[in-house]
Amino acid sequence: IIGMFVGLMAGLLGAGGGLIIVPALLFTFQAAAISSTITMHLAIGTSLATIFFTSLSSIYAHHCHGAVQWSTFRGLTPGIIIGALAGAAIADQMSSYILRIIFGVFEIFVGAQMWFGWHASQHGGIATVGAARLSVAGSTIGFASAVIGIGGATLTVPYLVWSSMNMRHAVATSAAVGLPIALGGAAGFLITGWKHPLLPELGTGYIYWPALAGIVITSVLFAPSGARW
Repeated sequence: IIGMFVGLMAGLLGAGGGLIIVPALLFTFQAAAISSTITMHLAIGTSLATIFFTSLSSIYAHHCHGAVQWSTFRGLTPGIIIGALAGAAIADQMSSYILRIIFGVFEIFVGAQMWFGWHASQHGGIATVGAARLSVAGSTIGFASAVIGIGGATLTVPYLVWSSMNMRHAVATSAAVGLPIALGGAAGFLITGWKHPLLPELGTGYIYWPALAGIVITSVLFAPSGARW
């Protein structure tokens, strides 16, 4: 059911991903009486793992339209993976309560951004952005996205627009950037939660495989319906 809703919202609004999956999984895990010590970690880790799979179709679609700026993607990726791994390690040291607070504050910020229409303004050309700046930006985006459990579009798109990339290319490149974010973040949560004593059956690290399978399958099936709506 979560996957159906995420797929419909992704197709209808271009939204979804971790901002919907994390709280939905959190409530589901709480209802299933999974220990509150790891519910948020499990929700974030599983969300990142689902984003890895669901981002593949999005990347393919944008690539077919020639919209992904692969040079920028390559510049951001090393920093993103390092930042995502670091974010997973830091998140492992936080309590579920603190992670919920951080996630909630970020959700409020995203809502305020949409409500008040805050948009990044352009500052210089993307072609002038050096490797060092892309590495710093990638590390920051990867770290924050892993701690929150999102694909990073709400951070990557404004940064790319600020760097004077047009919106079409920024959205497409952000979709591609979601792949290393999900890869690094999911790997980090898999490692840090490895053999945790409170993990539920069918959970490996902070990834719960039945939730991963259900969300991936149904979200992919229902995204086209949302797009038609």
